[in-house]
Amino acid sequence: MVEPVVPSEGWGVLHLFCKVRAGADGAAVTAAVKALTAPGDGDDHQVVPVAVLGHKADLGFVAIGPDLWRLRRFQADLQVAGLEVVDSYVSLTELSEYSAGVPEKQRRARLHPVLPPDGMPAFCFYGMSKRREPDANWYTTPYDERLEMMYEHGTSGRTFSGRIIQLVTGSTGLDDFEWGVTLFGVHPDDLKACVYTMRYDRASAVYADFGPFYTGLVAPLDDVLAGVGLG
Repeated sequence: MVEPVVPSEGWGVLHLFCKVRAGADGAAVTAAVKALTAPGDGDDHQVVPVAVLGHKADLGFVAIGPDLWRLRRFQADLQVAGLEVVDSYVSLTELSEYSAGVPEKQRRARLHPVLPPDGMPAFCFYGMSKRREPDANWYTTPYDERLEMMYEHGTSGRTFSGRIIQLVTGSTGLDDFEWGVTLFGVHPDDLKACVYTMRYDRASAVYADFGPFYTGLVAPLDDVLAGVGLG
């Protein structure tokens, strides 16, 4: 066994979006999830299964935990079970540079989240980066101005308290976008309302670029597998 590879702060996050191919084995998928989440010495690996809506994928998994080798073996186990990984996203939980003064409970929730949140079966995920255009370069904008915009953005997000839980993970240097945004909602229209509202904030309206969206339904693994024909 190779030595674990762990972040110095936070956890690894692996979003896997899969197609069900002929011969896929639901029992083997279940075994893969159990292998990753089996209790161990200080182990905190979690998997959120998602039944994906639309043509991009059939099901998705949000795998999160400290050891990137464990996450990689989980990916391999799903492929051996007959799933084709058609898209993925690699990121890390993080505290942003704008999080000074955030209460300790919120800091722990960002670095070591407990997923999925109860009572929020609606799901979406997308990548997001900040622009570097001549008239809208986030990285040449003074810090105080960026901080003010992020406070505005956070204020908009807090209006969805109780309806949306947001997990923003960092991926600069790790994947195609700079952040991965995972939203869990009470209702599917909560996802739509949240993203629509926050796009009017200057941090998004002027400075943000978005990747493809994956939308789905969070449920226990057996229900997700049954929903995609592997039950």
